[in-house]
Amino acid sequence: MLGQVDTDLLWYVAYGSNLFRERFACYLAGGRPEGGARHYTGCRDARPARAERPVDLPGGIYFALTSLTWGGGMAFYDPELPGRAAARAYLLTRQQFCDVMSQEMRREVGEDPDLSEVLADGGRQRLGPGRYETVVRVGTAGGHPMLTFTSPHGADRAELNAPTAPYLTMLGNGLREAHGWAAGRVAAYLAGRPGARGAWSHGEIAALLA
Repeated sequence: MLGQVDTDLLWYVAYGSNLFRERFACYLAGGRPEGGARHYTGCRDARPARAERPVDLPGGIYFALTSLTWGGGMAFYDPELPGRAAARAYLLTRQQFCDVMSQEMRREVGEDPDLSEVLADGGRQRLGPGRYETVVRVGTAGGHPMLTFTSPHGADRAELNAPTAPYLTMLGNGLREAHGWAAGRVAAYLAGRPGARGAWSHGEIAALLA
């Protein structure tokens, strides 16, 4: 039962490059992030998020496949991984959330899919077979559902791939901005993620953020 949960506003929970507010603004207002190769169309409603907050999710992130925006592996969320995943939640209208979701899934902006399955308590909904086409409900905050996007399978079945320096820099800046972490803590967190582990050292990532 959803009880008094308000589904007109939704928290979009970002754990990858959208941790960084300036980068996420491209999803809302359109544009190309620094260091990225893709131009985003933006939302029908380009206003900033109504609120934002740092959050920690049960599980972890891993890097896999190849990003068309950054090259190298992309971050995905796996609730079955040990530990906690550092994230940032943005409070959006339902329409904005759907437009962000469409851009993440490389679809045309303007569709408002039925999200009733994922909005159920503990919900998970596959909107397609693609890399970010599985929507997961990760909690509730302030009476509003918290949703994120990820792969349809976990890290144990993924094609792990190391992320690029620009992508790690964007994630690192987002972690520092959202959570107030020092560069050393950011480097330890990212260097230990599957896909990055063994490909990037703590010192190399810390140098990116210097």
